[in-house]
Amino acid sequence: MNPANLPFDTDEMLQGLRGWVECESPTWDANAVNGMLDLAARDMAIMGATIERIAGRQGFGGCIRARFPHPKFGEPGILIAGHMDTVHPVGTIDTLKWRVEGNKCFGPAICDMKGGNYLSLEAIRQLARASFTTPLPITVLFTPDEEVGTPSTRDIIEAEAARNKYVLVPEPGRPNGGVVTGRYAIARFNLETIGKPSHSGATLSSGRSAIREMARRIIAIDEMTGPDCTFSVGIVHGGKWVNCVASNCTGEALSMAKRQADLDAGVERMLALNGTANDVTFKVTRGVTRPVWEPNAGTMALYEKARAIASGLGVDLTHDSAGGGSDGNFTGAMGIPTLDGLGVVGADMHTLGEYIEIDSLVTRGRLMAGLLATLD
Repeated sequence: MNPANLPFDTDEMLQGLRGWVECESPTWDANAVNGMLDLAARDMAIMGATIERIAGRQGFGGCIRARFPHPKFGEPGILIAGHMDTVHPVGTIDTLKWRVEGNKCFGPAICDMKGGNYLSLEAIRQLARASFTTPLPITVLFTPDEEVGTPSTRDIIEAEAARNKYVLVPEPGRPNGGVVTGRYAIARFNLETIGKPSHSGATLSSGRSAIREMARRIIAIDEMTGPDCTFSVGIVHGGKWVNCVASNCTGEALSMAKRQADLDAGVERMLALNGTANDVTFKVTRGVTRPVWEPNAGTMALYEKARAIASGLGVDLTHDSAGGGSDGNFTGAMGIPTLDGLGVVGADMHTLGEYIEIDSLVTRGRLMAGLLATLD
């Protein structure tokens, strides 16, 4: 089976993808995420998949697991793992409207990662229309919480990965069209400063501002960044009244390193910041963590198969390790052959300029179809 001969249609793919992009699904809106999962489940049910709904927890949406008809149904095969949650609040579609400009198509989460999820289903659809039976059965798992570190579904992802031989992750492709064979380690931290309230107009000096101390700590944390480990504070909440000295301020920080040992050292540095100074207490607690994923022989053999398929499509497929973790961190760290970054090529993810390169829909769809058709 030559994937170059499969009749992928760009206009049809865009039409189908548009419905997904315009169904907004920010992580913290469980109902919205579940609505997006409903759309995907309907599409896969039409394709003949057996759909299983897994209830959400911790306030997040649920998961859907779809297993496609196959003579070896239920045996270890290929897992396609993707997330349907996004960083864009409901209403973003009014600002970042679906639009096509030349080879670019814009929309919230079109690149990260609804475009990759959609082309994965199109690859399965094309193979079925060609009456081609893949060597291995295919399972698709769509989850609701990757953008916040996968706190509620890591166990499901790891359990499903362990039942399969390969994991394919259609996160966005690299800027040069390459794929991802490793991911950096990432740790999240919850921050809190506890001060002393007072009336900021009448008794300012008797108060101790939690906001002021958090601002001081933010600068110190950012300045901990070095060549081996980065630190950044991305969320801050503090104060309720401008005429009150704030007694509480909270934040969230993130640290990333290429090596697990460097991240572990970074975690120790962050936790060492706990303490009280200037009558204000600073608390740091560790949040969710993504382990470093270093490619093993199985992952590199999987990449070589992808590179050969891409070569047949006229593409020189490169690979590298990348930051900005994904659920591939978990499966790769388990030692399961994992190939990430198989989704669309685009740019400006997580911004109001997010877009895909339209021609990558078909190219990457054919690459995914080629992998599904040859992995054994």
